[in-house]
Order: sequence, then structure tokens, then C-alpha cells
Amino acid sequence: MEGFLPFHRADLGVEEIEGVVDVLRSGWLTTGPRVMEFERQFAAVVGAQHAVAVNSCTAALHLALEAAGLREGDEVLVPTMTFAATAEVVIYFKARPVLIDCVQDTLNLNPDLIEGAITDKTKAIIPTHFAGHPCEMERIQSIARTHGLNVIEDAAHAFPARYQGKMVGSIADSTCFSFYATKNITTGEGGMVTTDNAERAARIRMMSLHGLSRDAWNRYSAEGSWYYEILSPGFKYNLTDMAAALGLAQLKKCDRFWKTRERYATLYHEGFQDLPEVICPKAAPHVQHAWHLYVIQLDLDRLRITRNEFVSRLQQAGIGCSVHFIPLHLHPYYRDTWSYRPDDLPVSNMVFQRILSLPLYSKMTEADVYRVIETVRTLVKENRR
Repeated sequence: MEGFLPFHRADLGVEEIEGVVDVLRSGWLTTGPRVMEFERQFAAVVGAQHAVAVNSCTAALHLALEAAGLREGDEVLVPTMTFAATAEVVIYFKARPVLIDCVQDTLNLNPDLIEGAITDKTKAIIPTHFAGHPCEMERIQSIARTHGLNVIEDAAHAFPARYQGKMVGSIADSTCFSFYATKNITTGEGGMVTTDNAERAARIRMMSLHGLSRDAWNRYSAEGSWYYEILSPGFKYNLTDMAAALGLAQLKKCDRFWKTRERYATLYHEGFQDLPEVICPKAAPHVQHAWHLYVIQLDLDRLRITRNEFVSRLQQAGIGCSVHFIPLHLHPYYRDTWSYRPDDLPVSNMVFQRILSLPLYSKMTEADVYRVIETVRTLVKENRR
């Protein structure tokens, strides 16, 4: 039997190692010149006026909501089909995340359900670009403008993605990216907020490091670099130069990484196209899918096993896989706090029983992809009704 194929393996090379070693030799390990350069280059790639590097996408979302003025008692519209962080940052403010169901094909937030969920307490919408497929941002932005709402994109999966030719990161009021170990480019742990609003960028930057005005002494005093002022109680969310060194090296490779992911996604499409039991993810013609995840849906009416059994048998065959995500409304916290029931968001509840994520990363080989295809095909044929 072949060795175990992990669900993900980071694509790191000598450039990343040399970048980190250079930082170690410089003696400047925390936030410094590498972070500034990473911000500059990332903003240029996505076409944003400003980029602020932080230590996670969770931090990015938290800071973007803070800069948007979210307060206790407010409401934020959030997809139920997303990771925990998207909604938990709303709860940090003692505000309420109002969960919205998904569409069945892309698993993105259903824009048809937005207006019906808006109340006089609604302050923002956080669309998550599930798996790297951009949400229908034109409709979401139009609704938000009509109701005076902020749009803060959860783009943890969506670099590099495009919507109607525009890079995700240059569309909404603020966009939040993740550079976690499994993402399309990584800094180990890390995130970024992009925006065209200079005031918001300045607020996010200040609040990312204890609310300190780091340039106050440059403008208003002669006391020197030891002097600072606390303008607001902030957070410890800054990125380090060591992490940024990884990001700079990864950013140079992002186009190659994406092309590899797209090619492997195409191989999966072709490998499953004659299997009615396997529903492949699709990319709308007006988007560039980032292909962070490759999420198939099983037609369980055609199979004699459940999704959980399918996942277990893939793993027994040496194929790492996962499920993205358990919808938020199915978790005990949301059920107990806001009385959500599974059928309150029926599409997400239904697709959750059917979805599984196959390995998709640039460190894979084509042989790895074909191995996954053949394993899935064998399981389907063995378990057809």
C-alpha cells in the first residue's frame, strides 16, 4: 500500500528558509521592515490602497469590525457555512451574528436572503468566499449601500481570487485574508486587512498594537523613540518580521501555486465527470476561483454509505480528507444561545451531510491527484445502490 497522502502540505522552499534566516541575522525579529514590505507588495497585488498585516484572519476580522464602529447590541449578517472565526469576532463586541443560509452550488451566502434578515440593528455583512469562490459581491454591495451597511469580506480562502475582473481585496469596505499554514500562501500564522479607506487603515493599524500612536512623538514632541501615547485600548495582533519573510517569499510564487491548484481542480473535474454520485464544485464564468479547497458533494441517494463512512474509507485507503464546514447553526453554542434548529437553515443542513474536501495543494504531484481520483472512483463503484 502507498504511503498516506496528507490533506495538506505547505509548499516551502529555499527562498522561505533564506528569508527567515536573513531576519534572524538582522536582529530585528518582530514587526519591522519586512512587515512593511509585505504590506506594500500585498496591497499592490490585490489592487488596494492600504494593507495592514496582523497575526491571523480572526484578528483581521475583529479589527475591521472595530474600525467600522460595531457596538454592543448590533447585528452582523454572517453565513452559517463558514469557520468559527467569522461569527465569533462579532460576539467579541457583545453583538449578534445573524446566520444566513447558503446556495447549494458554491456554498456561498445566499444573497436572496439578505434583505429579509436586515433589521434596524444590522450594521454589517460578512460574506465568506467559500473554498475560494467569490460571493455575488455586486448584489451584496448594492443591498449594503441601500441599507447603509458595511461589507467586510472574509477572504480567508480567496487569495488570489477575482470577481468580475477585480481582485478580491479591492472590492469591499474591508477585506480580510488568512495566511494560516494550510492557506494558498502562508506565513505559518498570519492575516491581512486591505481597504481603500485611509482612516480605517490607520485605525486598524493603531488598534493592532495596543492602540498606541507610534508616530505621535515624530509629529508632536522631541522626546524620542521611547515616547508613545495610548489613544484607545487596543489589541496585540501585530505580525512579526519572521512571518513576513515567509509571506514575501510565498507572494512571489502565488501565481504558480494558483495555476497548479487550478490544474489539479480540472483533473478532478475530468476524473469525476462520468460519476453521477459525485457533484463537483463549479466556478462561475465571471470569477477566478482561488481553489483553496476542492469540496465535492455526494449524491447519497445513489450510495449505500454515508458521507462519514466515505471519509473513513478514504482515510483507510491512505487519502487525507476533511469536511468544510460544520454549519455554525448546528453547533451547541448557537443552538443554545439563539435557539437555532437544523432546519432553520435547510440548504446548509442538507449539504453538510453530503460534502467532503479532497486534497488540493501545490505540493501534490499529478500522480497524487490521480491516486485520489482512482480511490474515490473505486469507493463509488463499490458502494453504488
